[in-house]
Amino acid sequence: MPRPMVEDIAKDILEYFLRNPQAADDLEGVARWRLMSQTIHRDVEETSQALDYLVQKGLLTRVSRPGSAFFRMQAEQRAEAKAFLAADEGKAQAEVAEE
Repeated sequence: MPRPMVEDIAKDILEYFLRNPQAADDLEGVARWRLMSQTIHRDVEETSQALDYLVQKGLLTRVSRPGSAFFRMQAEQRAEAKAFLAADEGKAQAEVAEE
């Protein structure tokens, strides 16, 4: 019985070949497209969560459009965004100083 992670990867591979019946690739090719697809999905998911966080903090504004949303920074949000980044930078410098 394969490990759960191996089984999940095996299912991803089978789904790819079912969607692309003419596909043929070597080990490196399969690993490359699988990794790329996984990275894009993870990056989109993480970016979505980060954008939601910034909207909740009032640092960005979500502008809804049919079928999509856009994000922007209003002029009045600039000072708060700079303060947010500066506070984070100060925290990082304090952590380095402690080491």
